Amino acid sequence: MTTKLELFQSKLDPVTFEVLRNAFVNLVDQMSEQVLRTCYSFVIYNRDFSSALCDSGGNTIAQGTQDISVHVGTLHLTAKAVIEDFEGDIHPGDVFLVNDPYRGGTHFSDTRVVRPVFHRGEIIAYMQVNGHWADMGGSTPGSFDIKAKNHYGEGMRIPPVRIYSKGVFLKDVANLLVSNMRVPQERLGDLRSQVEATKVGERQLLELIHKYGVETVLIAFDEVQDYVERVTRANVKNLPDGTWEATDFIDMDPEVGDGLIPIHVKMTIKDDEIFYDLSGSHSYIGCFLNSGYGASLSATYAGTKTFFPEIPLNSGFYRVVHVELPEDSVVNAPCPVAVTGFCSGAYEKIMNACFELWSTILPERALACSFNLEYLLVGGWDTRKKEQEYFMWYDWMAGGHGGRNNRDGANALSPVFGVGLSIQSCEGQERLSPVVTTKHEIMMDSGGPGEYRGGCGIEKGGVLTAVTDTVMSYCCDRSRSITWGLFGGLPSSPHGAWLNPEKENKEYLGAIFSNVKVNSGDSFLRPSAGGGGLGDPLKRDPNAVIEDVIDEYVSIERAKKDYGVVITEIDRDLDLFELDEKGTRIAREHIRANRKAWLQEDIEKVAKLYLSGEVDQLDLIRKYGVVFDYEKNEILPKSTEQYREMLHERMVPHWS
Repeated sequence: MTTKLELFQSKLDPVTFEVLRNAFVNLVDQMSEQVLRTCYSFVIYNRDFSSALCDSGGNTIAQGTQDISVHVGTLHLTAKAVIEDFEGDIHPGDVFLVNDPYRGGTHFSDTRVVRPVFHRGEIIAYMQVNGHWADMGGSTPGSFDIKAKNHYGEGMRIPPVRIYSKGVFLKDVANLLVSNMRVPQERLGDLRSQVEATKVGERQLLELIHKYGVETVLIAFDEVQDYVERVTRANVKNLPDGTWEATDFIDMDPEVGDGLIPIHVKMTIKDDEIFYDLSGSHSYIGCFLNSGYGASLSATYAGTKTFFPEIPLNSGFYRVVHVELPEDSVVNAPCPVAVTGFCSGAYEKIMNACFELWSTILPERALACSFNLEYLLVGGWDTRKKEQEYFMWYDWMAGGHGGRNNRDGANALSPVFGVGLSIQSCEGQERLSPVVTTKHEIMMDSGGPGEYRGGCGIEKGGVLTAVTDTVMSYCCDRSRSITWGLFGGLPSSPHGAWLNPEKENKEYLGAIFSNVKVNSGDSFLRPSAGGGGLGDPLKRDPNAVIEDVIDEYVSIERAKKDYGVVITEIDRDLDLFELDEKGTRIAREHIRANRKAWLQEDIEKVAKLYLSGEVDQLDLIRKYGVVFDYEKNEILPKSTEQYREMLHERMVPHWS
């Protein structure tokens, strides 16, 4: 039978097609370069932004080469929202603004500028630039309030609104919006930067039309999407039909306490199409870790695309991937349920569940769970100058990615949420805010043990200097649903922040908190987790473990506990270590004989061992599969039961 793909006949010669296909990507990169050079906020400067070229229907034609996955997977939705609200009332020189997560956006901080492009009176395209604005108002500096139950406490919700009318800047509209945000002049600066970037895209597109003709360019719009669809379908058709399922978890619903929040992903491949069904996921929860429809849709796109890096991404890809998202759920929260923390909550859990599914289907590209995106925000008044200014210290960290087929996970990399993110310069942060970084280094033993070790995370600390009326907030997760291993690999390490860790009044604040008052001289410390291990750690080459010890990725103690590799230090300064082959053989035999029983040990007994100091935090997680509330120093029975069940599914069947 002849298929749709076999019937395709291009209207362009191959050279013109390739030139225009790449010209569209270059056009988007030029917009991004404009943003990078003219933005006001340090957050956007560190590449928390993305751009896209969309056709007259709002479909994505091209993204840039360093855009963030979550943005790109939603930009076509916000373009369509503008078209839906203003169709028949869009004019040359108009520019629109939108950040509505219930209309296909992500969260309120991701604010999109959409510019229609006209040729001879007809709309032929839309240019779009999305930037993460560091504050959108609301009850917390940085607009991340874990106590917010709905969007009214999270900041300005902007449905599609006209911000330029026929080339005239609507200053009153802009002022109305930014006056409800902290540091409004910075917000205006970012707005103008994004507007100018869309103008760059418009100019580049019209130059292509001048050179190739409008008909040729519009044909190319269609054909680059058709090309991606054909390539994607061809790849999927080569895979076996079937259905696979995986579950990941958010730590908890703060209104409930003990109990991991399941996000269930069922994927079916049928012929040349992919179907996702997330119907087994939990109902929406009482904090901001929920995800809206658009963001969850994007998570499935990004989780799939990770395993097909050779395929370009545009709306042609989306035609092959079909997603069912249950209403009123943690993956499809309705208005006005809080969703600002979606990125640390549901989004990356969907992605990592997809990683497990695709690792089963394409084991040559296997990837274990990666660390969780986290944001630490400090907002208040900077007293370093006589004229006090409001400041926003807005930081995310690198961390470890999961172990991979035949290689270890990447150390200290940007989160899977958006690997295009830059890690912020500490020196740049210190010039802009009264916060001094005191520590920023790879954290030993943070990578999940496996035949292929998970990448290592980072530990970062700082101290507040000249501040007043200042608060701290943290958007994270995986203090309980620890980053897991795959195919027998072990978990990594938990997230969570400490206040004044070196002082008598030290306080563990956990992985989500908001509006914690801080003063000059207060310090903080937080880790990012490593990636989960891939494969049975007892199969790891002992020489590779020694190299990890030399590199200070793994301690001698955990080399024995996690890998069963016994190492003697001869001279650390000279990197001289000796493998105890007999001790290693005995240690591995002991672990192999007992590790299944350890995962069934009485949890109260394990808790006593931990509280007495006989076992440490990593023993709890990796050896016994026990989940603790480190703020209250008490065991969490329900979370432990769920966590152990997950470990039995992902690890135990792969142990000899």
